[in-house]
Amino acid sequence: MKILVTGGTGYIGSHTVVELQAKGYEVIIVDNLSNSTIEVLDNIAKISGKKPLFEKFDLIDPERTAVFFKLHNDISAVIHFAAFKAVGESVELPLMYYRNNLLSLINILQGMIDNGIRDIVFSSSCTVYGQPETLPAREDTPIQKAASPYGNTKQISEEIITDTSINADIHAILLRYFNPIGAHESAVIGELPLGVPNCLMPYITQTAIGKRPFLRVWGNDYDTPDGTAIRDYIHVVDLAKAHVIAVERLTGDKGKKQVEIFNLGTGNGFSVMEVINSFEKTSGVKLNYEIKERRPGDIVKVWADTEYANAELGWKSEKTLDEMTSSAWKWEQSLAKKR
Repeated sequence: MKILVTGGTGYIGSHTVVELQAKGYEVIIVDNLSNSTIEVLDNIAKISGKKPLFEKFDLIDPERTAVFFKLHNDISAVIHFAAFKAVGESVELPLMYYRNNLLSLINILQGMIDNGIRDIVFSSSCTVYGQPETLPAREDTPIQKAASPYGNTKQISEEIITDTSINADIHAILLRYFNPIGAHESAVIGELPLGVPNCLMPYITQTAIGKRPFLRVWGNDYDTPDGTAIRDYIHVVDLAKAHVIAVERLTGDKGKKQVEIFNLGTGNGFSVMEVINSFEKTSGVKLNYEIKERRPGDIVKVWADTEYANAELGWKSEKTLDEMTSSAWKWEQSLAKKR
């Protein structure tokens, strides 16, 4: 089977491509390289022994996307990662987020419909829950108003897919993941944002390696045990494996509904300070950090109820927080050697 992975040179996308190729799938990546580099293709090949097909263009271009789907109408399923993903940036640049995240999805769905491609795995997010009234968040937890334009694009994207499936032969699995961190055990691929990181883990590792002068901790006055925000951190390889299972479920007609939703997390909430402490323990590096004002768009705390995904998908996260922070540090060290 040929699987289209949009945003496949990105952080989660590249790890998923490795897992797909390990299972024997043929992968074609579409990416505009706005937050990744072309060298990722060679790094994927180093791990899996095979370089995926690749086309560089922007999926918000409807004509170019239509041409692509016409040329590749033998695609069996789509995994859609390509999106802007920084909460804080989305507050500052909402139109950029709405334009990119929504138009790309619309163009992909149109290309699928026009060429008889049925199955899509969508990269959703726990941000769709807003600040849940009760925790842990379950798939049927009431959706609150999104705390950021980024979160709202995920809410709207889920609605677009669901509405489209009513009158079109589109089958979808919406994977709501929590906070992916860590890197492949080979330290050949990992999280490498272009510019100053918006996510916690690369900011930690770049500070530890000396690339950043200090780590910004956004707020220490939240209603949590240590005052810092709490998230459910999941290892990126655990997350990638769930995408392969989702593809198998769709293409094997094993789904119970036309559109299914699954939480992907560990079921445990860790504070920013707990992540910092874990990193300092596994790396042996003392971090220089400063407490800053709360960042607009951030919620107080969220973690997943993963029972449904565990039971239905036969999937469960395996890596501990210490394993996550340790693998992220090994990846950062490997980057430093290359530099």
